[in-house]
Amino acid sequence: MPSSKSEARKKRKLSIRKRISGVPERPRLSVFRSARHIYAQVIDDTRHVTLCAASTLEPQTRQAVSGLKKKEQARRVGLEIAKRCLARGIDKVVFDRNGYLYHGRVSAVADGAREGGLKF
Repeated sequence: MPSSKSEARKKRKLSIRKRISGVPERPRLSVFRSARHIYAQVIDDTRHVTLCAASTLEPQTRQAVSGLKKKEQARRVGLEIAKRCLARGIDKVVFDRNGYLYHGRVSAVADGAREGGLKF
């Protein structure tokens, strides 16, 4: 039995990653959330390459999301990652919640990405 929340998340993450992986036709959209920021990256697991990424730490995104609630910030990161993916010709992805429950900020990133035009 895991002794901490982070260990339990890592165990769930491994269980999820056994079933999903990013291929060139459908790369993996991975979400990481910390207490203060949210990060999203699109990964091709066959070549082990990050194709594009977005987070609340980037200067232009940080200005756009300052003063917003965390859930709205996460939605904006989803919109930004969708815009960057579409610019690279990626329109279909596999969503990787990274061991987190699919609610709150994690689902807000997914909703923003769908709103921005990604399909998953």
